[in-house]
Amino acid sequence: MSDRLLVVANRLPVTARITADGIHTVPSSGGLATGLRPWHESSDALWIGWPGDLVGASAAQREECDRDLHQRRMVPVHLSADQVERSYYGFANRVLWPLFHYSLDRVPVDAAGWDAYRDVNETFADIVAEQYRDDDTIWIHDYQLMLLPALLRERLPHARIGFFLHIPFPSSEVFRILPWRHEILNGVLGADLVGVHTFAYMRHFMTSLLHIDGVEADIDRVRIGDREVRLGVFPMGVDAASFCALAADPDVRARVEAIRREAGGRRIVLGVDRLDYTKGIPRRLEALERVLERDSALRDGMRYIQIAVPSRDKVDGYQQFRRQVEESVGRVNGTYGTLHSLPIHYVHQSVSMRDLVALYCAADVMLVTPLRDGMNLVAKEFAASRVDDDGVLVLSEFAGAAAELHGAVTVNPYDIGAFADSIQRALSMPAEERRARMRSLRRRVLEHNVHAWAGAFVQQLRTLRAVEEYASVERPGRSLSGTLAEVGRHKRLRLLLDYDGTLVPLARSPELAAPDDELLTLLEQLTDTPGIQLDIVSGRSHETLERWFGDLPITLWAEHGFWHRSHPGQAWDAAFAVPADWMTRIEPILEQFAASTPGSHVEIKSASLAWHYRGSPRDFGMRQAHELRLLLGDLLSNQPLEVLEGKKVIEVRWRGVSKRVVAQRVAAETGSGTIIVAIGDDRTDEELFRALPSWSVTVAVGRPLTTAAFRLDDHRAVRRILRLLVPDQSAVDERSASGAYPYEAISA
Repeated sequence: MSDRLLVVANRLPVTARITADGIHTVPSSGGLATGLRPWHESSDALWIGWPGDLVGASAAQREECDRDLHQRRMVPVHLSADQVERSYYGFANRVLWPLFHYSLDRVPVDAAGWDAYRDVNETFADIVAEQYRDDDTIWIHDYQLMLLPALLRERLPHARIGFFLHIPFPSSEVFRILPWRHEILNGVLGADLVGVHTFAYMRHFMTSLLHIDGVEADIDRVRIGDREVRLGVFPMGVDAASFCALAADPDVRARVEAIRREAGGRRIVLGVDRLDYTKGIPRRLEALERVLERDSALRDGMRYIQIAVPSRDKVDGYQQFRRQVEESVGRVNGTYGTLHSLPIHYVHQSVSMRDLVALYCAADVMLVTPLRDGMNLVAKEFAASRVDDDGVLVLSEFAGAAAELHGAVTVNPYDIGAFADSIQRALSMPAEERRARMRSLRRRVLEHNVHAWAGAFVQQLRTLRAVEEYASVERPGRSLSGTLAEVGRHKRLRLLLDYDGTLVPLARSPELAAPDDELLTLLEQLTDTPGIQLDIVSGRSHETLERWFGDLPITLWAEHGFWHRSHPGQAWDAAFAVPADWMTRIEPILEQFAASTPGSHVEIKSASLAWHYRGSPRDFGMRQAHELRLLLGDLLSNQPLEVLEGKKVIEVRWRGVSKRVVAQRVAAETGSGTIIVAIGDDRTDEELFRALPSWSVTVAVGRPLTTAAFRLDDHRAVRRILRLLVPDQSAVDERSASGAYPYEAISA
């Protein structure tokens, strides 16, 4: 058996180049390769990707290159020049890249290259399948390989597959423009775990699934056939320790001093970007021009260094963009240059890591202002390098990093006036504030580095598959009825039963879900059976449960455990006090959705508000539920409230109220002579299952993937199992006299 990790990306972390002396490799540029390279080097991962253009290499040279790469735990995927041109430079970077970054005017009319994109993904699938061993974990990266998860799922049905998108996932209104939107979504959903950098990107992905394919997300997961795909937010980090070490290196410190001497006492402002239209360089130059226009003293007092790393030079749009940037640099220098200096020092080339860290350490202000960016690791590299706790980061609010780097000065790069204000503010910021902000940035960057990011994703991926494989396999020779019979010979049973969807079918309206005579008779028989204690644990209000079951000698838990009553006639106890006015802000929102969604209604409880849409048209109700869930998630992010999604219901409840609490209380009061049996049908019951002791018997109703040990199809199957616990009256009398539990006769 294997326990390897296969990292699959468009590029290897090194690029092979043909020279007069043979084939040599150099570190690949780009955020993914730069960010993951140190993690790959420190782990036992195998990296699979394109090694670079080796079309002109001889067979012997290619074999030698392949051997060298294999020794470094890299597997090359050789592509033809046509495949690279039409898939990478064509579809991936002419269609997907601008679309995902909201640059719709840059998406070509013909959107050519789809066939090549699909073929390249097929080629990758073949190579990965060849390398795969049993129990390997596969981690696929980025927009160039969005079809690969599903292609691998076809070839390797039981493989653990993760996918991570390193660029923004756009809003559904933008994504649905793509003619191949269905194919892209289906490709990604071949994975077991899909990761993105921010919650906003995850919401966009879920909305696209709903609006385009009618696939409804359940908070952080979607069900595809008999599989469950998890969705997660994993903000990528950098190899912070390496940047800290370089910043303290004597050679780098000497370079820092040289940069400052060359600046001649001028304040140093820095920008480091790939030369890409998403990075916002032209607008940054406009903002700097506005600063120079406002403050003439800065024309000799500030030096802006722009490192523009070459990118995708073969794409026509990038060639035009380079000319645009260089013309802007020339215009600003021509207008605001002096006899002593030019305000902008523009460098169109890659720089070494040592020079890069020296620039980070020398800068007074760092400008990271993309128009749209998945994460932007430059911002984190800058913070990691500032071992002196100094320097100011000006960060675009449209970079993924802005969601976590709260010590930065955030700016809207489209607002040139405010952008210029932020630059001037950063240049004049007091030392105490600079250091406080940088300390905050560094804490975040040092704690959440690339190793923590990669480890968290891989660990969750491996855990998810382990849980799903356990849950989807029946225990050999074991059935629910047989298990109950076995424990019943020696133990008492405490039954924790959900109501809606478990004891009765889901109804279109509350009044249609009242217990029928058959169910009431069955519950009475269970309460009369020695050795059985019965609890109903429901999301219903305590008034409803009291009306339906108040005369039965059973324990009732209402509103997911907020209200509790142990026997008839007992007063209902609340778990804790809840402010009386908390619903006033939430109820109007739910009522508005009820008014605009036929077949839905609002239910008001003591500790929660519920919006039911069981009677709504399926697709429309799902869309409305999704929109409501997103809206409430934003509104309640800093409130002591949480949004709970059940079957055809969205509920807002006071935080701390859940069936998990019921499980903990029941477990605490249940002695060693009693086995807990929990049966339920939705996500709230999964909370109950997970919180119960491991020796409990857990049963999911109608959920193909669950943490429960057993499954039943529907409420009818639940009733059949419960009837098996009720013996003939003669057996009750006989076994009661002997001290045995009468339900021991239910062996299947």
